[in-house]
Amino acid sequence: MTGRPLTVMLVAAEASGDDRGAGLARALKRRLGEGVRFVGVGGARMRAEGVESPFDISDLSIFGLLEGLLAYPKVVRRADETAALAAREKPDVAVLIDSWGFTLRVAQRLRRQDPKLPLVKYVAPQVWASRPGRARTAAQWFDLLLTIHAFDAPAFEREGLRTVLVGDSTLAIAFSAADPARLRREIGAGPDEPMLLVLPGSRPSEIERVLPAFEDAVRRLKAERPDLHVVVPAAPTVAELVKARVAGWPHRAHVVEGESAKRDAMKAATVALACSGTVTTELAVAGVPMVVGYRLAPVTYAILKRLIRTKWVTLFNIAAQDFVAPELIQDECNGPNLAREVALRLDNHDLRQRQVERQSAALIKMGRGGPDPNEAAADAVLAALGS
Repeated sequence: MTGRPLTVMLVAAEASGDDRGAGLARALKRRLGEGVRFVGVGGARMRAEGVESPFDISDLSIFGLLEGLLAYPKVVRRADETAALAAREKPDVAVLIDSWGFTLRVAQRLRRQDPKLPLVKYVAPQVWASRPGRARTAAQWFDLLLTIHAFDAPAFEREGLRTVLVGDSTLAIAFSAADPARLRREIGAGPDEPMLLVLPGSRPSEIERVLPAFEDAVRRLKAERPDLHVVVPAAPTVAELVKARVAGWPHRAHVVEGESAKRDAMKAATVALACSGTVTTELAVAGVPMVVGYRLAPVTYAILKRLIRTKWVTLFNIAAQDFVAPELIQDECNGPNLAREVALRLDNHDLRQRQVERQSAALIKMGRGGPDPNEAAADAVLAALGS
């Protein structure tokens, strides 16, 4: 590949994938400098690393069977646009990150378009939890799988897909530059005053289904604790939706945007109320005790309940094989239940401390303290190319 930079296509359709794609891009640039260029699909973080996305990924942040069916024409159109971008830019490798439904459709188009293009899947579909047939599908369309959990590999290796454990980049997030005191000053909170962090998700469907229960919980908590400070970090994919909802709350809450402000808030928080997802691992890394909630469309939940083979949804709970953080799912995810669990933690320092310690122990089981996942992913991609 002399004479021109290595062209790497990175494709991510959600906030967590955008973060992983940006980390991989940084790691590749550290190795190759001007010898690498990026094309693909992503959000603001990948854009900052040089990936100019041809469209906004916020309309691809989909979870749920009904939502997926309704969005199918849009997903197909975006997959076609992504394949067209590859046809124009002729990448040397394509790394398709998380978002199984969308990235699989992209992979199928890229494979038919250029059978020799190496296709790397970064983050495995969770076949240990449900739909094990996806392991065979992944082996059919991808050349290499980069997994973030040790328990991912066996199902895919049995199907003949080469698999490399790179670890979860969320575990390597550094909070050393976070300034919790700055955030507390900015919102008028004293150093010892209680602060609740509310993280309602990064998908529009999560704002629609999860945030109302969170709002009810916060209203109840504020009624009993007028001195409680409420901070809402808004994911870029749903920032406008979140700001519009919070503006209508009867009590004051502070919406913060951007990675720096979010990390400041995490280090400043007393307790977090979090939508299930990647952010729960990030909170655990920051040392925040949390309560986890989630709601799906009723039909989706009824179907998934029959398919899912694990009783936990939070990754560090799965690693610990215990409810280290309480999970309130579907009908249990309501204002009174959420408020009760958050109040227990706001009022009991020892309970908070024990939960943080158990979360940290679970993170070690997940691989915290191992090699930097972004660097490991870059090594794996370059090794696959023989670079």
